[in-house]
Amino acid sequence: MGLLDYLVIGIFFLLMVFIGFYSSRKVKNSNDFFVAGGKVPWWLAGISHHVSGYSGVVFVAFAGVAYTYGFTIYIWWAVGITIAVISGAYLIAPRWCKLRQNLNIKSPTEYLQSRYNVPTQLVTAFSGSSLKLFDVAAKWASIGILLNVFTGLDVFVGAMGTAMIALAYTTVGGLWADLYTDFVQFLIQIAAGILMFITVLGKLGGVGGIFGVWDRLPKGHGSPFNGPYTFAFFLAYTLVCMFSYNGGTWSLATRYIASPDAESAKKSGVLSGVLELVWPLILFFPMWAAPLFMPKLADPTDSYALMVREFLPAGLVGLVLAGIFSATLSMVTSDANTISAVITKDILPFLSKRFRNMEAKRELRMARITTFTFVFLTLIITAFYREFGGVIGLIITWFAALVGPTAIPMILGLIPWFKHSDSRAAIASIITGVAVFVLIKAVGYHGSEALTMSAPTIASSLVYIGMGWANRKKKLPERVELLLEGLRLK
Repeated sequence: MGLLDYLVIGIFFLLMVFIGFYSSRKVKNSNDFFVAGGKVPWWLAGISHHVSGYSGVVFVAFAGVAYTYGFTIYIWWAVGITIAVISGAYLIAPRWCKLRQNLNIKSPTEYLQSRYNVPTQLVTAFSGSSLKLFDVAAKWASIGILLNVFTGLDVFVGAMGTAMIALAYTTVGGLWADLYTDFVQFLIQIAAGILMFITVLGKLGGVGGIFGVWDRLPKGHGSPFNGPYTFAFFLAYTLVCMFSYNGGTWSLATRYIASPDAESAKKSGVLSGVLELVWPLILFFPMWAAPLFMPKLADPTDSYALMVREFLPAGLVGLVLAGIFSATLSMVTSDANTISAVITKDILPFLSKRFRNMEAKRELRMARITTFTFVFLTLIITAFYREFGGVIGLIITWFAALVGPTAIPMILGLIPWFKHSDSRAAIASIITGVAVFVLIKAVGYHGSEALTMSAPTIASSLVYIGMGWANRKKKLPERVELLLEGLRLK
């Protein structure tokens, strides 16, 4: 990169830190830090939900998939998420908001104590927090890889430097900082993505290249399903996304929890889903066209970064890299904020009496400490990301496979249809899903990716629903009846 590119990146990071400190003026207590006081407008929540749903992984691991297999990445990833988010906008999102209104919750797992019991809350909180360590580590690794391509900086050093900057604003400004930086980062991503789209389109001869490129690409690149990414994989990924994007990824649930009312939560989910359907068509296009410009790459995950470096002049390279940073920072700071809420509100109070009924200032200080600690632990895993199967291994093999089992009691527990699934069903479903994942890894199964990813979620669902059906004649505790009644949708 040139000096101008470094200047653009420097300005971007300074802007993020400025927004964080500016946002701190709105943070008076933990309620402001974790859920923005429940005052987030629907359009801001929707944009934040959208940009918090993907990261630098898109420009590394998914760029490699687009380079190798073509259009299928849009079908199983973007369309799968769209189906999950829009359906969840009507069925799940309003219930999260109602939980805050009815129970004054500040974390997604806080309501589990009333829905089930304390052990279920703790098992979910511990397992979900542990799982997120791997997911966020993959995001840092992606940024480190991209920085390595652009600057030659060591992968871990680049990841750590980015993490420190993210901590500088999220530990100060909380959710408000995440929301405001998400909006600015969204604008930067749009500008950078359109810039690359127009540049590549020009290289292909103009607007006609949008459709003509597919005849010039390798066979199968224009197909909706290609290679290991079959229709079964699409169904499996969509199933996982139904749980992940509607609350299994806790930071995404927080966007709904922080909405002022149920209707706003629904509208924000619909907006996020529409953006997911439209924007990737522009974002992925340069990645689809990459084999024409850079055939036979040794490492396809470098394709997008190499095209940016090859095609764009000084200054604009920095803008695109800032857009990539934006995607990652949006997701990881959102995750850090929400994990902090879970640890502060749901885990620490049950580990020691010192953390119960804390005064506002001490609770806010503890929230900032837990945010820092969580990010520090993710960086340790980032240092060993290759041992976990690289970036795609952390995302598909670990996070996608395990997010379902940890999310099922949370998501299905919101819906009255499953009211008879009690704490035993919840814990048993989590244990079953994790056991299935461990079994798959232990036997060294290397067959269908669809089965590897979906088997833990399917097994967990069957246990949770089956045990609920077996309990259908038992009388429900009054607190559960009242809770679910308050979550009914009009």
